[in-house]
Amino acid sequence: MPGRSGKEALEPKLRALIGILLVGLVAVLLDTTIVNVATARLAKDLHTGVSMVQWVSTGFLLALGVSIPLSAWAVGRFGGRSVWLAGVALFTVGSVLAGVSWNIGSLIAFRVVQGLGGGLMLPVQQTLLVRAAGPARLGRVMAAISLPAVVVPILGPVAGGLILQAASWRWIFLINVPIGLVAFVLAWRGLDRDQDRQRRPLDVTGLVLFVPGVVAVLYALTRVAQFGVREGAWVPLALGVLLLAGFAVYAARVGDAAMIDVRLFRVPSFAASSVLLFLSGLSLYGVAFLLPLFYQQVSGYSALTAGLLLAPQGIGSLAARRAVGKLSDRYGARPVVLAGLACALVGSLPFGWVGVHGGQVPQIAGLVVRGAGLSAVNIAVMVAAYQGLSKDRIPHASSTTRILLQVGGSFGVAVAAVVLQHELAGHPGGPAAHASGFGVAFLWMTALTVIAVPPALILPRRRRPEPASPVTPAGSEARS
Repeated sequence: MPGRSGKEALEPKLRALIGILLVGLVAVLLDTTIVNVATARLAKDLHTGVSMVQWVSTGFLLALGVSIPLSAWAVGRFGGRSVWLAGVALFTVGSVLAGVSWNIGSLIAFRVVQGLGGGLMLPVQQTLLVRAAGPARLGRVMAAISLPAVVVPILGPVAGGLILQAASWRWIFLINVPIGLVAFVLAWRGLDRDQDRQRRPLDVTGLVLFVPGVVAVLYALTRVAQFGVREGAWVPLALGVLLLAGFAVYAARVGDAAMIDVRLFRVPSFAASSVLLFLSGLSLYGVAFLLPLFYQQVSGYSALTAGLLLAPQGIGSLAARRAVGKLSDRYGARPVVLAGLACALVGSLPFGWVGVHGGQVPQIAGLVVRGAGLSAVNIAVMVAAYQGLSKDRIPHASSTTRILLQVGGSFGVAVAAVVLQHELAGHPGGPAAHASGFGVAFLWMTALTVIAVPPALILPRRRRPEPASPVTPAGSEARS
């Protein structure tokens, strides 16, 4: 288009593709944040405790993570368009079923269905965009598609609060249905069929070892929260650890044929980045689970007010987003991540020593600082994860980092619920006792931030430019 002076505008077909994928993407991202403000209502209406209701979030995040390798295989087998349509359909059907759930068990099961659909969608949108955009326009396209990932966490809790104030908790899930239907129709009409497919065998053995192993460990944590360590927690824990150890041995033997190529962890920067992403997911989703409960059960706010009070963390993340990329390029991942961890730590402290009449201003300021810190950690770590990897290993690295972030999130919610349930059971009483219990749970999340410092020290600093080889006038190398 004339008058653009510099960058070409994205052509209409590419803009249409971005619009089609954004509709479906927003539904999935909204569902990862909108449910948190409904935790207290779900526990009350479904007559269950915190340790059980946390599976509404844990099951979704876990299914989201483990279906990512299924997506990579399915795109090669059936094509991106077909997998996107299947993911949208599965997510929408799961939303309908979750909205008509009759007890906590059925709600958890249908949330898993939602998570499986979302896990199919997230990698496919990136694959379709990379293919359509080409290297020259990839930056602008990714900037457009990544904006909802920053904005939706701000709006999601607020939307959840509005829904709970006006209607039943069931509309937290049913709101996805019209969005899903629109996304399906747009994709059916607007996405091109794939011509080039690369078939790759599905790692069934890896899935059979990895998924039950993670679920068994999470189930053991839930048993600890409900009944203590003596009531059936050791058996699922031992089984889970055994299955995960078996997966590690198997994956090391088959290499890149496994759903997670564990040989990538031989690269120090990738190993450190993976640990940090797991811990980041653990802290991010764990605190996101605790905050709405704290605001409603301790401070006595409504679901809507709780949602509004969660917005500062997203605002902090959004504000730091642009600067972090530039700082990572200039100084390297290590100082940026360490600074981000420091911000996340400082931002978490106002919630570690909460009281019934705790200062709201320090907590809001803490959320802004914490959001900026987590944004710095996640962006810089994702940059560092690919340093030192060959091009053929980057797709495996992308899949692995996504899995670790989501599985870390599922563990974070479970750990937060276990600690909170234990503290509330040990100190029954009014808001003051609840505040003390939440304080301990927040301190656990803060401790996980401290644990992330040692792997952050392994991250690479800014890579020095290759020195030019000086030569003497005679053409021989100059002395250094």
